[in-house]
Amino acid sequence: MADNARAKKLADLIREVVAEKLQRGIKDPRLGTHVTITDTRVTGDLREATVFYTVYGDDEDRASAAAGFQSAKGVLRSAVGSAAGTKFTPTLTFVADALPENAKSIENLLDKARSSDARVREASSGATYAGEADPYRKPEDEDEASA
Repeated sequence: MADNARAKKLADLIREVVAEKLQRGIKDPRLGTHVTITDTRVTGDLREATVFYTVYGDDEDRASAAAGFQSAKGVLRSAVGSAAGTKFTPTLTFVADALPENAKSIENLLDKARSSDARVREASSGATYAGEADPYRKPEDEDEASA
């Protein structure tokens, strides 16, 4: 349990250090203001860290950001090592987060559902009941029928 707490603490530190370094220390234009660090995960042995990021832009911006992270990997790892003060600095792996694509696909599905609901609402706007408005028998109806 203590290892999980240490891994979580180190992951939070790595996320903060990498985000700060991207904002102030890295001069690479490929890693500009359109890159956001979303999550960081560290293995239980604290040897490897995966940094998830999103890029606001098109596929070309995503590809250039991935190349920028590969280029700046050593500088970022050095910054993490000096901030963490651990015996071994974890290796950093940068992975593009699929969150924006997932959110976009969910939004598209919700739009389809809204338009389908609107079509059903439009089709049922002038419709009437096939039988009576309330098809269920009530106790007073049974009393009248037996009398």
